[in-house]
Amino acid sequence: MSTGEAAATSEAHELGGRNKSSSPRQIPVVGVVTEDEAAQGVFKPMDLNRVIKLLDETDENDLEEKQLKSVKKLVQCYQNGLPLRDLAQIFKILNLCTGKIENHPHFVECACDILKLCSLPFLKKKVSDEITYAEDTANSVALLGDLMKIPSSDLRIQICKCIVDFYHAEPPKKHITGYQQASSSYKIQMAEVGGLAKTMVQSLALLENQLVEKLWVLKALQHLSTSEVNCTSMMKAQAASGICAHLNDPDPSGQLLFRSSEVLWNLLEKSSKEEIIQQLSNLECLLALKEVFKNLFIRGFSNYDRQLRNDILVITTIIAQNPGAPMIESGFTQDLILFATFNEVKSQNPLVKGLKLTNSYEDFELKKLLFNIIVILCKDLSTLQLLVHGKVTLALFTYVKKPEKQKIIEWSAAQYEELQLHAIATLSSVAPLLIEEYMLNQGNARVLAFLEWCENEDPFLSQGNSFHGTGGRGNKFAQMRYSLRLLRAMVYLEEEIINKDLCEKGTIQQLIGIFKNTISKPNEKEESIVLEIQSDILLTLSGLCEHHIHRKEIFGTEGVDIILHVMKTDPKKLQSELGYNVLLFSTLDSIWCCVLGCYPSEDYFLEKEGIFLLLDLLALNQKKFCNLILGIMVEFCDNPKTTAHVNAWRGKKDQTAASLLIKLWRKEEKELGVKRDKYGKIIDTKKPLFTSFQEEQKVMPLPANCPTVAVMDVAENIRAKIYAVLGKLDFENLPGLSAEDFVTLCIIHRYLDFKIQATHKQRELANKSWENFLARTSNAKTLKKAKRLQEKAIESSRHSERPQNAVFHRTDIKGLNTTVSSGRVVTVESTPARIIGGPLADTDIALKKLPIRGGALQRVKAVKTMDEPKKSNLT
Repeated sequence: MSTGEAAATSEAHELGGRNKSSSPRQIPVVGVVTEDEAAQGVFKPMDLNRVIKLLDETDENDLEEKQLKSVKKLVQCYQNGLPLRDLAQIFKILNLCTGKIENHPHFVECACDILKLCSLPFLKKKVSDEITYAEDTANSVALLGDLMKIPSSDLRIQICKCIVDFYHAEPPKKHITGYQQASSSYKIQMAEVGGLAKTMVQSLALLENQLVEKLWVLKALQHLSTSEVNCTSMMKAQAASGICAHLNDPDPSGQLLFRSSEVLWNLLEKSSKEEIIQQLSNLECLLALKEVFKNLFIRGFSNYDRQLRNDILVITTIIAQNPGAPMIESGFTQDLILFATFNEVKSQNPLVKGLKLTNSYEDFELKKLLFNIIVILCKDLSTLQLLVHGKVTLALFTYVKKPEKQKIIEWSAAQYEELQLHAIATLSSVAPLLIEEYMLNQGNARVLAFLEWCENEDPFLSQGNSFHGTGGRGNKFAQMRYSLRLLRAMVYLEEEIINKDLCEKGTIQQLIGIFKNTISKPNEKEESIVLEIQSDILLTLSGLCEHHIHRKEIFGTEGVDIILHVMKTDPKKLQSELGYNVLLFSTLDSIWCCVLGCYPSEDYFLEKEGIFLLLDLLALNQKKFCNLILGIMVEFCDNPKTTAHVNAWRGKKDQTAASLLIKLWRKEEKELGVKRDKYGKIIDTKKPLFTSFQEEQKVMPLPANCPTVAVMDVAENIRAKIYAVLGKLDFENLPGLSAEDFVTLCIIHRYLDFKIQATHKQRELANKSWENFLARTSNAKTLKKAKRLQEKAIESSRHSERPQNAVFHRTDIKGLNTTVSSGRVVTVESTPARIIGGPLADTDIALKKLPIRGGALQRVKAVKTMDEPKKSNLT
């Protein structure tokens, strides 16, 4: 049969008679319906056991005719539905019929007639029948998958139709007195319980060159895969890889690709996504996907083809997230890069010669999907050379400019805006990996020029109706936000060639100007977007100015002014979720990087009461800010003018800076679990600074270059910073302190002495532990003593009474002179085996004969050392 005939036959079968379904359970009597009874909807009892017995017989001459007649009588009897109680026997009859097909082809029709009954409702006499006959029904439905092994095209197609009809239940033709219709989902549930989906997947292996049957099986799987239970079962049968590998098989109708992609979609959505990706991450599947996508991209012209092409690309994108997928080896990555850039960068590749995209919805979605997969592909560093060869950076930069009428594709204004934002977002991921390409394409100049356009007053009616365009309707905030993200990503690479070029182009002044404009023209409607823009500006400035005094000078007083403006934000706004917390963190970071170390900027910051603002923030008592603010305070205190500002500050209830710092110290110690009495005095004089965490830590030997817990404590909490700030204030003449404050101040004053004491003590304990270890390993008497103590401890931990008839297994090796936990295998690497006789040679389990693969030798009393052979003997 040709593929064209196969497709036609498939359609004919699909349009032919509706399918019926089946079910199980043993009950010997069924109804034969007469004409009068049919009109009344009454079953006349029929002996199903007799039918089964007749089908089992093999002796009579006219037996086949009798068997066929009995089956047709059965079909006539059940023309209005299948009672659940009879399902098991009916399917047994079906199984017997299919078993005779090979030698008696006439039974194909009988089997198909029984299968057609399955499209009729399952009938129950009692409400409980669905539960009572559930197991029989599940087993009967599962038989459908097993019958796919019978080499009959008509039978296989009818089975698939039967399964499809499970999902399109027909109402009963007539009401049967005494019976009710089972729930519409009952057949589907029984298919899940019986594992029908798994056997249907396995049947695909029998249909390699039989297109019509394969299409019907895929249609059945398409319906079955709408269930999570079935998808899990199909996943275990390796459905994803089996179906995907044959996506490119010949099929003039196009049904194979459509139905296969639907099944793959359902598997990804309704079963373990990770497992399905793993099944699809092989060369065979990716080659099939590559060829299908390429053919649809080049030769697909209908909307249906384009939608299918996009679906295949989404599936490919999901697979590409797996680092182990052979995207490069299959050549798929190279093709995807070509298809993503051929509109923007001229290519001589014959695949795209004369190829054009339209502004249709499908082609627009395709363009966005290609940008998206570029971001995923660039995570594999092996792809970078292909990105360079494909000129991806240049292609993306064609969108980083003022919108204008396109020469290649007439995108609509809304489409172009969305592609522009998507391209800039893609650059934020790609450009940091391709620094040389970024600079060759004048990336800094392009981004700064685009930012200048974003800032000017040119009329621009942004649509703002996409994911990337959020908050940008009627303005240029979206464009500015993504451009600043790109700039921040490049600055934080800390590549001097990029940052120097930016500073030479006046980036610091330009960013400060943009920040000032956002302040002078507040936009409450898009407040969260504006806050994000401000945060990115400050982070970018921090990256540019850090470690460069000259750039800090350029930041200057204008930069300090924008920092002070943020620090004056209403504290209540910090509780909102708009982004004020992020902005404040960025602001504090910019003080570190752009102000500290530049004396003119520090002095200006102090003159504008910057220290007062820092202490106001510290007084808010928000733990997430305290560490950073105190760190800034420590650095600022190196400036001699700072002390006067700190002492002059007053908070609520006339609180002084010293009182605030001491209060923070007590709060920190309470959280750390440091032991103090009700007056704040030291309880444990031997461990005055120990936290509850340090108490729980066991003493262990550490390398010389590894800091102790006491040292790490300095970096992990704020006590050291509070000590440093108060130390800059000389611990004397501090105003506004209570009696409890003075007690705490005395402890703070001795903080460094206590810390040195704790560090030495930990060193002493670690040294003592090391000395004990050396003693055990270098002195036999000490080792034996330690061994005895170890054995005594082991014995004391065991039960004194053993259960009767219990088998005792030793957990140690008798005669083994170690004091560490030992198993049955010990590896000795320090001493050659030829000297000591091999591992375990001196133990009670030493081998009496050396095995081929080595092992313990038998005990030896002495070892005789052989002279090394002379070189002359080796030549």
